[in-house]
Amino acid sequence: MVRVMASGVFDILHPGHVFFLQEAKKLGDELIVVVARDSTAEKLKHRPIMREEDRRFMVGSLKPVDRAVLGYEDDMFRIVKEINPDIIVLGYDQKFKESEIEEECRKRGIKVKVIRLKRFGDGDIHGTRKIIYKIVERMDDLYEKDRHS
Repeated sequence: MVRVMASGVFDILHPGHVFFLQEAKKLGDELIVVVARDSTAEKLKHRPIMREEDRRFMVGSLKPVDRAVLGYEDDMFRIVKEINPDIIVLGYDQKFKESEIEEECRKRGIKVKVIRLKRFGDGDIHGTRKIIYKIVERMDDLYEKDRHS
């Protein structure tokens, strides 16, 4: 049984997230996804729009995901130790270095392979910020349209 671990913020689910999780699942028998806490997401990326428990629920509802859990705020490797994956997958845009994660895991007695997955497509809604910008752009268009009516 090969256990795969993926992690992320998963703030506004989009096709890139689904592709990432589908590809991660192909690497093993069980996929456990660690969803970043609100405070962690805010430190590393941006303040989430959706609450952490809602994001965990949404991710856990996706077909490729066997289980979704919340990470820890204090030490990201604590959850890795608990899950004890054979493989950790990283998204193309995650800012971690594979070798550094493998080395830290080795120091903690966790034998794991880290794999970076490729990017999904190049469309305009394959990222949370892109989706937000598109919504704002549409709202501006609606505002202008209403103003001239």
